[in-house]
Amino acid sequence: MEGVVLLHKPKGMTSHDCVFKLRKILREKRIGHTGTLDPDVTGVLPICVGRATKIAQFLTSETKTYEGEVTLGFSTTTEDASGEVVETKHVDRVITRKEVEGALAALTGTIEQMPPMFSAVKVNGKKLYEYARAGQEVERPVRTITIHEFVLLDDREVFEGENISFRFRVTCSKGTYVRTLAVMIGEKLGFPSHMSHLVRTASGEFLLEDCISFEEIEENVQNGTVESIFISIDEALSKFPKMVVDEKQAEKIKNGMFLKNELQITAPFITVFDKNDRCLAIYEHHPKHPGMLKPMKVLVNNQELKL
Repeated sequence: MEGVVLLHKPKGMTSHDCVFKLRKILREKRIGHTGTLDPDVTGVLPICVGRATKIAQFLTSETKTYEGEVTLGFSTTTEDASGEVVETKHVDRVITRKEVEGALAALTGTIEQMPPMFSAVKVNGKKLYEYARAGQEVERPVRTITIHEFVLLDDREVFEGENISFRFRVTCSKGTYVRTLAVMIGEKLGFPSHMSHLVRTASGEFLLEDCISFEEIEENVQNGTVESIFISIDEALSKFPKMVVDEKQAEKIKNGMFLKNELQITAPFITVFDKNDRCLAIYEHHPKHPGMLKPMKVLVNNQELKL
Protein backbone atom coordinates (compact mmCIF):
# COMPACT_ATOMS: atom_id res chain seq x y z
CA MET A 1 0.00 0.00 0.00
CA GLU A 2 1.61 3.22 -1.15
CA GLY A 3 0.83 6.53 -2.79
CA VAL A 4 -0.64 9.95 -2.07
CA VAL A 5 -4.15 10.40 -0.69
CA LEU A 6 -5.82 13.74 -1.35
CA LEU A 7 -7.83 14.14 1.83
CA HIS A 8 -10.67 16.63 2.12
CA LYS A 9 -9.71 17.68 5.63
CA PRO A 10 -12.74 18.19 7.88
CA LYS A 11 -13.16 21.10 10.29
CA GLY A 12 -12.05 20.64 13.89
CA MET A 13 -9.15 18.24 13.24
CA THR A 14 -5.45 19.03 13.25
CA SER A 15 -3.31 17.69 10.41
CA HIS A 16 -1.76 15.28 12.93
CA ASP A 17 -5.25 14.08 13.93
CA CYS A 18 -5.90 13.30 10.26
CA VAL A 19 -2.69 11.27 9.99
CA PHE A 20 -3.53 9.36 13.19
CA LYS A 21 -7.04 8.53 11.96
CA LEU A 22 -5.79 7.43 8.54
CA ARG A 23 -3.23 5.11 10.17
CA LYS A 24 -6.10 3.35 11.95
CA ILE A 25 -8.30 3.14 8.85
CA LEU A 26 -5.54 1.85 6.54
CA ARG A 27 -3.64 -0.09 9.24
CA GLU A 28 -0.42 1.45 8.00
CA LYS A 29 2.16 3.18 10.21
CA ARG A 30 4.11 4.92 7.45
CA ILE A 31 1.83 7.91 6.91
CA GLY A 32 2.64 11.62 6.95
CA HIS A 33 1.11 14.89 5.72
CA THR A 34 2.79 17.42 3.44
CA GLY A 35 1.90 20.62 5.28
CA THR A 36 -0.11 21.74 8.28
CA LEU A 37 -3.65 23.09 8.05
CA ASP A 38 -5.17 24.83 11.10
CA PRO A 39 -7.99 22.89 12.83
CA ASP A 40 -10.67 25.35 11.66
CA VAL A 41 -9.53 25.15 8.03
CA THR A 42 -10.96 22.55 5.65
CA GLY A 43 -9.87 21.42 2.21
CA VAL A 44 -6.89 19.97 0.37
CA LEU A 45 -4.48 18.00 2.57
CA PRO A 46 -2.15 15.68 0.61
CA ILE A 47 -1.13 12.70 2.76
CA CYS A 48 1.69 10.30 1.87
CA VAL A 49 1.32 6.59 2.57
CA GLY A 50 3.95 3.84 2.64
CA ARG A 51 6.96 4.43 0.39
CA ALA A 52 5.42 7.76 -0.65
CA THR A 53 6.43 9.24 2.74
CA LYS A 54 9.91 9.54 1.22
CA ILE A 55 8.66 12.13 -1.28
CA ALA A 56 6.61 14.29 1.12
CA GLN A 57 9.11 17.17 0.99
CA PHE A 58 8.74 17.35 -2.81
CA LEU A 59 4.95 17.70 -2.61
CA THR A 60 5.00 20.75 -0.36
CA SER A 61 3.89 23.15 -3.05
CA GLU A 62 5.19 26.70 -3.26
CA THR A 63 1.73 27.96 -4.24
CA LYS A 64 -1.62 27.42 -2.52
CA THR A 65 -5.13 28.75 -3.13
CA TYR A 66 -7.77 29.45 -0.50
CA GLU A 67 -11.33 30.73 -0.39
CA GLY A 68 -12.35 32.39 2.83
CA GLU A 69 -14.34 34.99 4.66
CA VAL A 70 -13.28 38.10 6.59
CA THR A 71 -15.49 39.51 9.34
CA LEU A 72 -15.04 43.12 10.45
CA GLY A 73 -16.03 44.39 13.89
CA PHE A 74 -13.88 42.35 16.25
CA SER A 75 -10.47 40.68 16.40
CA THR A 76 -9.47 37.50 18.26
CA THR A 77 -6.41 36.04 19.97
CA THR A 78 -5.96 33.45 17.21
CA GLU A 79 -6.99 35.73 14.31
CA ASP A 80 -9.76 33.26 13.41
CA ALA A 81 -13.19 32.40 14.80
CA SER A 82 -11.83 29.97 17.43
CA GLY A 83 -10.06 32.60 19.56
CA GLU A 84 -11.17 34.90 22.35
CA VAL A 85 -12.32 38.38 21.41
CA VAL A 86 -9.55 40.97 21.83
CA GLU A 87 -10.93 44.19 20.37
CA THR A 88 -14.36 45.27 19.20
CA LYS A 89 -15.39 48.27 17.15
CA HIS A 90 -18.85 48.89 15.77
CA VAL A 91 -18.79 49.13 11.98
CA ASP A 92 -20.58 52.45 11.91
CA ARG A 93 -20.37 53.19 8.22
CA VAL A 94 -20.94 51.64 4.83
CA ILE A 95 -17.93 49.86 3.33
CA THR A 96 -17.85 50.11 -0.46
CA ARG A 97 -16.75 47.45 -2.90
CA LYS A 98 -14.06 49.84 -4.14
CA GLU A 99 -12.61 50.10 -0.61
CA VAL A 100 -12.47 46.32 -0.17
CA GLU A 101 -10.93 45.76 -3.60
CA GLY A 102 -8.41 48.51 -2.82
CA ALA A 103 -7.41 46.74 0.40
CA LEU A 104 -6.94 43.45 -1.45
CA ALA A 105 -4.92 45.16 -4.19
CA ALA A 106 -2.67 46.79 -1.57
CA LEU A 107 -1.89 43.33 -0.20
CA THR A 108 -1.15 41.78 -3.60
CA GLY A 109 2.44 41.17 -4.72
CA THR A 110 5.48 40.78 -2.48
CA ILE A 111 4.63 41.87 1.06
CA GLU A 112 5.89 41.38 4.60
CA GLN A 113 3.88 39.52 7.21
CA MET A 114 4.38 38.81 10.90
CA PRO A 115 3.23 35.31 11.92
CA PRO A 116 0.50 35.20 14.59
CA MET A 117 1.32 34.32 18.20
CA PHE A 118 -0.87 31.23 17.85
CA SER A 119 1.33 29.53 15.24
CA ALA A 120 4.01 26.83 15.07
CA VAL A 121 6.82 29.24 14.11
CA LYS A 122 9.75 28.77 16.49
CA VAL A 123 11.42 31.60 18.42
CA ASN A 124 14.36 30.71 20.69
CA GLY A 125 13.56 27.01 20.34
CA LYS A 126 9.91 27.32 21.39
CA LYS A 127 6.81 27.43 19.22
CA LEU A 128 4.95 30.73 19.31
CA TYR A 129 1.72 29.11 20.48
CA GLU A 130 3.56 27.84 23.58
CA TYR A 131 4.38 31.44 24.51
CA ALA A 132 0.81 32.49 23.69
CA ARG A 133 -0.73 29.82 25.91
CA ALA A 134 1.50 31.00 28.76
CA GLY A 135 0.21 34.54 28.26
CA GLN A 136 3.52 35.77 26.86
CA GLU A 137 4.12 37.81 23.72
CA VAL A 138 7.55 37.72 22.09
CA GLU A 139 9.19 39.48 19.19
CA ARG A 140 8.36 37.64 15.99
CA PRO A 141 10.41 37.41 12.80
CA VAL A 142 8.88 39.20 9.82
CA ARG A 143 8.69 37.02 6.72
CA THR A 144 8.42 37.97 3.06
CA ILE A 145 5.53 36.34 1.20
CA THR A 146 4.01 36.61 -2.26
CA ILE A 147 0.31 37.12 -2.91
CA HIS A 148 -0.20 36.13 -6.55
CA GLU A 149 -3.93 36.86 -6.67
CA PHE A 150 -6.36 38.38 -4.16
CA VAL A 151 -9.95 38.81 -5.36
CA LEU A 152 -13.31 39.64 -3.82
CA LEU A 153 -15.91 36.92 -4.41
CA ASP A 154 -18.96 38.83 -3.15
CA ASP A 155 -20.95 40.64 -5.84
CA ARG A 156 -22.30 43.35 -3.52
CA GLU A 157 -21.44 46.98 -4.19
CA VAL A 158 -21.74 48.02 -0.53
CA PHE A 159 -21.29 46.23 2.80
CA GLU A 160 -23.12 47.39 5.89
CA GLY A 161 -24.17 46.12 9.32
CA GLU A 162 -22.76 45.70 12.81
CA ASN A 163 -20.37 42.93 11.75
CA ILE A 164 -19.61 43.01 8.04
CA SER A 165 -18.41 39.85 6.29
CA PHE A 166 -17.20 39.29 2.74
CA ARG A 167 -15.68 36.38 0.84
CA PHE A 168 -12.36 36.28 -1.01
CA ARG A 169 -10.04 34.02 -2.97
CA VAL A 170 -6.28 34.22 -2.53
CA THR A 171 -3.41 32.44 -4.26
CA CYS A 172 -0.25 32.80 -2.21
CA SER A 173 3.22 31.47 -1.54
CA LYS A 174 4.02 28.74 0.96
CA GLY A 175 4.25 30.06 4.52
CA THR A 176 1.49 32.64 4.18
CA TYR A 177 -0.84 32.97 7.16
CA VAL A 178 -4.22 33.69 5.58
CA ARG A 179 -5.80 34.53 8.95
CA THR A 180 -3.17 37.25 9.33
CA LEU A 181 -4.15 38.53 5.87
CA ALA A 182 -7.71 38.83 7.20
CA VAL A 183 -6.42 41.02 10.05
CA MET A 184 -4.38 43.10 7.59
CA ILE A 185 -7.49 43.68 5.45
CA GLY A 186 -9.29 45.00 8.52
CA GLU A 187 -6.41 47.34 9.28
CA LYS A 188 -6.62 48.74 5.75
CA LEU A 189 -10.34 49.39 6.25
CA GLY A 190 -9.96 50.81 9.75
CA PHE A 191 -11.63 48.05 11.78
CA PRO A 192 -10.58 45.06 13.89
CA SER A 193 -11.20 41.84 11.98
CA HIS A 194 -10.67 38.11 11.90
CA MET A 195 -10.92 35.20 9.47
CA SER A 196 -14.36 33.66 9.98
CA HIS A 197 -14.08 30.83 7.43
CA LEU A 198 -11.35 29.26 5.27
CA VAL A 199 -11.02 26.36 2.84
CA ARG A 200 -7.90 25.39 0.90
CA THR A 201 -9.01 24.78 -2.67
CA ALA A 202 -5.62 23.95 -4.18
CA SER A 203 -2.14 22.94 -3.10
CA GLY A 204 0.00 23.18 -6.20
CA GLU A 205 -1.54 20.85 -8.78
CA PHE A 206 -3.72 19.08 -6.19
CA LEU A 207 -7.32 20.37 -6.33
CA LEU A 208 -10.25 20.25 -3.91
CA GLU A 209 -12.53 18.54 -6.44
CA ASP A 210 -10.13 15.57 -6.50
CA CYS A 211 -10.11 15.13 -2.70
CA ILE A 212 -11.96 12.41 -0.78
CA SER A 213 -13.43 12.25 2.71
CA PHE A 214 -12.63 9.85 5.54
CA GLU A 215 -16.03 8.22 4.93
CA GLU A 216 -15.15 7.54 1.28
CA ILE A 217 -11.77 6.10 2.29
CA GLU A 218 -13.43 3.76 4.82
CA GLU A 219 -15.94 2.68 2.18
CA ASN A 220 -13.13 1.77 -0.24
CA VAL A 221 -11.36 -0.21 2.49
CA GLN A 222 -14.55 -2.18 3.19
CA ASN A 223 -15.17 -2.79 -0.52
CA GLY A 224 -11.61 -3.96 -1.20
CA THR A 225 -10.97 -1.06 -3.58
CA VAL A 226 -8.56 0.89 -1.36
CA GLU A 227 -5.87 1.04 -4.06
CA SER A 228 -8.16 3.31 -6.09
CA ILE A 229 -7.79 6.15 -3.55
CA PHE A 230 -4.07 6.59 -4.19
CA ILE A 231 -2.18 8.81 -6.60
CA SER A 232 0.92 6.81 -7.51
CA ILE A 233 4.39 8.03 -6.60
CA ASP A 234 5.20 8.32 -10.31
CA GLU A 235 2.13 10.47 -10.98
CA ALA A 236 2.74 12.62 -7.89
CA LEU A 237 6.24 13.40 -9.16
CA SER A 238 5.22 13.94 -12.79
CA LYS A 239 5.87 17.71 -12.54
CA PHE A 240 9.63 17.00 -12.41
CA PRO A 241 11.75 16.18 -15.49
CA LYS A 242 12.45 12.50 -15.98
CA MET A 243 15.51 10.37 -16.82
CA VAL A 244 15.46 6.66 -17.64
CA VAL A 245 18.42 4.42 -16.71
CA ASP A 246 19.40 0.91 -17.73
CA GLU A 247 19.43 -2.15 -15.47
CA LYS A 248 23.09 -1.76 -14.44
CA GLN A 249 22.65 1.86 -13.44
CA ALA A 250 19.44 0.99 -11.58
CA GLU A 251 21.39 -1.49 -9.43
CA LYS A 252 23.96 1.18 -8.53
CA ILE A 253 21.52 3.97 -7.75
CA LYS A 254 20.68 2.49 -4.35
CA ASN A 255 24.36 2.96 -3.41
CA GLY A 256 24.35 6.65 -4.27
CA MET A 257 25.81 6.54 -7.76
CA PHE A 258 26.28 9.90 -9.51
CA LEU A 259 24.74 10.33 -12.96
CA LYS A 260 25.79 12.43 -15.94
CA ASN A 261 23.31 15.15 -16.84
CA GLU A 262 23.23 13.95 -20.43
CA LEU A 263 19.88 15.61 -21.13
CA GLN A 264 21.24 18.95 -19.80
CA ILE A 265 18.26 19.35 -17.50
CA THR A 266 18.25 22.70 -15.70
CA ALA A 267 15.37 22.06 -13.26
CA PRO A 268 16.51 21.69 -9.62
CA PHE A 269 15.15 18.14 -9.21
CA ILE A 270 15.13 15.21 -11.63
CA THR A 271 13.27 11.93 -11.23
CA VAL A 272 15.12 8.78 -12.28
CA PHE A 273 13.15 5.79 -13.60
CA ASP A 274 14.08 2.27 -14.64
CA LYS A 275 12.96 0.73 -17.93
CA ASN A 276 9.86 -0.67 -16.20
CA ASP A 277 8.76 2.93 -15.58
CA ARG A 278 9.32 2.70 -11.84
CA CYS A 279 10.67 5.75 -10.02
CA LEU A 280 13.96 4.82 -8.33
CA ALA A 281 15.22 8.12 -6.97
CA ILE A 282 15.13 11.89 -7.06
CA TYR A 283 18.39 13.56 -8.11
CA GLU A 284 19.72 17.11 -7.88
CA HIS A 285 22.64 18.95 -9.46
CA HIS A 286 26.01 18.22 -7.87
CA PRO A 287 27.29 21.47 -6.28
CA LYS A 288 30.97 20.69 -6.94
CA HIS A 289 30.90 18.75 -10.20
CA PRO A 290 29.19 20.60 -13.08
CA GLY A 291 27.32 18.31 -15.43
CA MET A 292 26.84 15.66 -12.74
CA LEU A 293 23.76 14.73 -10.72
CA LYS A 294 23.72 13.30 -7.21
CA PRO A 295 20.93 11.43 -5.43
CA MET A 296 18.82 13.49 -3.06
CA LYS A 297 16.30 10.78 -2.16
CA VAL A 298 16.56 7.08 -3.06
CA LEU A 299 13.13 5.44 -3.16
CA VAL A 300 14.11 1.78 -3.52
CA ASN A 301 16.31 -0.63 -1.60
CA ASN A 302 18.01 -3.92 -2.51
CA GLN A 303 14.91 -6.02 -1.99
CA GLU A 304 12.66 -3.67 -3.96
CA LEU A 305 15.07 -3.59 -6.89
CA LYS A 306 14.81 -7.39 -7.25
CA LEU A 307 11.00 -7.34 -7.46
